[in-house]
Amino acid sequence: MNAHQRIQRALEAAVARGESPAAPPRLGRAIRHAVFPGGARIRPQLCIAVSMACGEDDASLTDSAAAAIELLHCASLIHDDLPCFDDAATRRGVPTVHVAFGERLAVLAGDALIVAAFETLAAGAARSPCRLAALVGTIASGVGRPFGIAAGQAWECEPRCELAEYHRAKTGALFAAATMAGAQAAGADATPWRALGESLGDAYQAADDIRDVVADPEVLGKPVGRDVALDRPSIARSYGLHEAIRQFDRLVADASAAIPECPGAPYLRALVKSEATRLVPASWCTDMDRIAA
Repeated sequence: MNAHQRIQRALEAAVARGESPAAPPRLGRAIRHAVFPGGARIRPQLCIAVSMACGEDDASLTDSAAAAIELLHCASLIHDDLPCFDDAATRRGVPTVHVAFGERLAVLAGDALIVAAFETLAAGAARSPCRLAALVGTIASGVGRPFGIAAGQAWECEPRCELAEYHRAKTGALFAAATMAGAQAAGADATPWRALGESLGDAYQAADDIRDVVADPEVLGKPVGRDVALDRPSIARSYGLHEAIRQFDRLVADASAAIPECPGAPYLRALVKSEATRLVPASWCTDMDRIAA
């Protein structure tokens, strides 16, 4: 079973765990709408890849950690799309949860997914309960305060913020949680894996800022131009597109260099390279050079 199949199975089990004929049916549909079919699933992929690189010995715990991280990511997207933040009409090419089900159910679906993430993590720790406390702390730090997703969203509510801190909290923190949790699920030291997650998270946020300017919304599956419309900090706004792409390339190189030497290092480097190509195609640089000329 490959990583994508493992992730899909774990997410299906996590969502089904909270379903019941006696539960509010529209809430259940809203949750499924948010989680499936999903995007690239890069965060849970990283979690599984790092666990395997560290000698994975409890696949159930790894899969539960990976699923928990993806559920938290999905929850953050629901809340990020709400009218009080991005007011986005589409996500992954379909209507956002608040458009499809209303704002009240969107808020509740996001809240329920946060709870489901930690239920999933706990349920998967039966064989390795001694690893659970560290995993809870690591994954919670990626979404809470002072440096997780909640802090990242909160920086948008401040009159001023430092771009690197904003990006590190909004995106980098959960990437770091994914790589570190992968190591912890395998019973390994998480510390050497933090730099990979942070660098790759920064690269993802840089790519998101670039895509917000140059990507086709039909291909991207969500609206573009939101950073300017919402007067939101952005690497492309701060430095221009060419410099933003140069910084993206540097961050990708940093992420690849941060991978500790281990049997799984070649696979992880290949994963970083393929994601970089998918996020910011080389043709974009060529197109911008042609326009500038």
